[in-house]
Order: sequence, then C-alpha cells, then structure tokens
Amino acid sequence: MIQRIIRAIAGSFILISLVLALYVDQNWLWFTAFVGANLLQSSITKWCLMEDILKKIGVKD
Repeated sequence: MIQRIIRAIAGSFILISLVLALYVDQNWLWFTAFVGANLLQSSITKWCLMEDILKKIGVKD
C-alpha cells in the first residue's frame, strides 16, 4: 500500500511541476529534478523520507 502511495505522490509531483514549468516559470523544473534525484537516492539506499512520513501518519504497509 505504501509503495503505491509513494509512486502516486512522486508521479503527481513530477506532472504538477512540469505543468507549472510550462505555464508559470521554468524554475519549477528544479523541483522535478529534486523528485527524480530523490527517487534515485531511495533506490540506492533503500531509504525514503516519504515512506517514513506516511508511516508516522498511520498508513499501514
């Protein structure tokens, strides 16, 4: 369950930041890069901040 939520959040952040980059300011692409770097980091270290946050608010694994 948590993995699905994390994927949904990451995908939503990427799509929203791309739309903001197109219509508001291109600097929103830095947010897209941050999300991508965080996904890469979590695949290497097997640690994800969003997973810790979701567990603390009570989402079951």
